[in-house]
Amino acid sequence: MHRWNRAFADASVLLLGLTMTLGAIPRLFRQSAKWLPWRRELGIYSVLLALVHTTIILEGWVEWNFPRLFGFEFHPVDLEYVMLQHGFGLANAIGILALGIGFILMLTSSDRAVRLLGSATWKTVQMTALVFWALVVAHTAYFLYAHFLSFHRATPDRNPLQLPFAVMVVSVLAIRTAAFFTTFRRHTQESKIRQNA
Repeated sequence: MHRWNRAFADASVLLLGLTMTLGAIPRLFRQSAKWLPWRRELGIYSVLLALVHTTIILEGWVEWNFPRLFGFEFHPVDLEYVMLQHGFGLANAIGILALGIGFILMLTSSDRAVRLLGSATWKTVQMTALVFWALVVAHTAYFLYAHFLSFHRATPDRNPLQLPFAVMVVSVLAIRTAAFFTTFRRHTQESKIRQNA
């Protein structure tokens, strides 16, 4: 169960990273604009894989016991739920929020949604992809770097995906930052040309 859970989660994060890159890279290399249509498809697949990941968690790990999803376990002596895993609950709350935003993005990732909402409203909704990405990074980082560090149990071997994940996050950030400054520079140059014309 855990291998399937990780496989779907890892694939979802990878596709989301590619989606965030494809949104910015044409501003750096205009010839890469031909890849832009893939951005929508990869984003949809990313959310679908995240939904499968969530279902596996609910079925196999949490066993549809929702307090467990937020780090609570039933205490047989006190006969009530007590919090045992503080970070687990917070990370899952972040993941649920991310999934909700991702689901909205997926539902509005169509030409029909653009026509229905109007271009300006649709763009506003789609800009929440940046929030979606940040929440997914926070959720994933917790489970890659922090969840299994506990003095109550033996620390497992380091997850081999820690370095690739960090490289991906830094790369996406670098590409999007470079795209921002490139766009800003072009806008400044075009403004000067218009003023001098």
